Amino acid sequence: MAVDHETIFTMEATPVKFGRGASAEAGWELRRLGVRRAMLVTDPGVAAMGYPERIKTAIESEGIDVVLYDRTRVEPTADSFQDAVDYALEHEVDGFVSVGGGSSIDTAKAADLVCTHPAPVMDYVNPPVGRGRKPPAPLKPHLAVPTTSGTGSEATTVAVLDIPDLRVKTGISHRYLRPTQAIVDPDLTRSLPPEVTSSTGLDVVCHAAESFLSKPFDTRQRPDSPDDRPPYQGANPVADVWSAKALEFGGRYLRRAVADDQDLEARGFMMLAATMAGVGFGSAGVHIPHSCAYPIASVKHAYQPPGYPDDHPFVPHGHSVIVTSPAAFRFTYDAMPERHHTVAELLAGGPVRDPGPDTLPNLLRELMRDVRAPRGVAELGYGEDDIPDLVAGALKQERLLAVAPKPVTEHDIRHIIAASMTNW
Repeated sequence: MAVDHETIFTMEATPVKFGRGASAEAGWELRRLGVRRAMLVTDPGVAAMGYPERIKTAIESEGIDVVLYDRTRVEPTADSFQDAVDYALEHEVDGFVSVGGGSSIDTAKAADLVCTHPAPVMDYVNPPVGRGRKPPAPLKPHLAVPTTSGTGSEATTVAVLDIPDLRVKTGISHRYLRPTQAIVDPDLTRSLPPEVTSSTGLDVVCHAAESFLSKPFDTRQRPDSPDDRPPYQGANPVADVWSAKALEFGGRYLRRAVADDQDLEARGFMMLAATMAGVGFGSAGVHIPHSCAYPIASVKHAYQPPGYPDDHPFVPHGHSVIVTSPAAFRFTYDAMPERHHTVAELLAGGPVRDPGPDTLPNLLRELMRDVRAPRGVAELGYGEDDIPDLVAGALKQERLLAVAPKPVTEHDIRHIIAASMTNW
């Protein structure tokens, strides 16, 4: 009898070197990977902290040439990706090292992809926005060194970008985009403003919760070819382990990490949680909150976030994600109540009394308040008249909505965004 549903899931993970001072070994790692001329990708804010220059010196001490690219745009666009591609081609590099948050890591991924397999950036962007072209072979080595405790991009197959002309945010996704090696060094978060720690940490929590609460992998239809198996495969036993631990650490350490930039124990565990969540959702996927987050970040550019660079208005990714999570998980509750209870207990650090459909949403609202997150979509510059555009943008995220634990209609998205205008 033919099997028409999926019976296979895959688990891949970036090798991770973790610990205080680990970034000093960046040169050793690149030499091990055979890199002779590296492009170091960072953004102006991180460059001003001095970390990229310190890491550049460590790399050069191993006899490796380094060209510095410090023009990464926070919340990248196709044009900013292309600028990094042009720089890499001009300097004929054979490897990449990214030092910064998700924007820098994603920019390095895109530069590596397009330099290795030349094509317009939009050819690689996920459909229906782009053509969804698949790279034919692996990329050049990429060493990812995160400086924020949040995105988990050092462990994922995704590079996210904004398309201002289309007022949509989307991504490039393929297993070859996963960095070759990651170095996670808690010392690099010392100067991170509390607002950035809040946003990136809430992104960790959402990554892990959405992954744990995604559609089980074996409910998908079996692909015709292994090449057609999506990177986001749905909840599976191995992804669950990584996501659960990230949720536990998020509940235990995020408040501390936001409150005190010298609490390196808390900031270190949040960095570890970010990488763990990246492994989890890199296999299982994310869904409704991230689908809503992309248009929230791209339909309007009116919000100027405290603690971030002020060269252009934008909505920090973690905040764009978290604002719809209470309503989203209230909607998904009936698809898997027990798993929602588990997520709530992991965040709470123990059993919760009389768990029900509002338990997890209420815990998330409490966490948002404690780390001073925006109250909802309205605080990010949107009104009721913007809901149709936000709904339309969310529905374009087909790759993400496909792993939601229950079918999601236009009406459902509309209700979730409307309910998220103000969370308290």
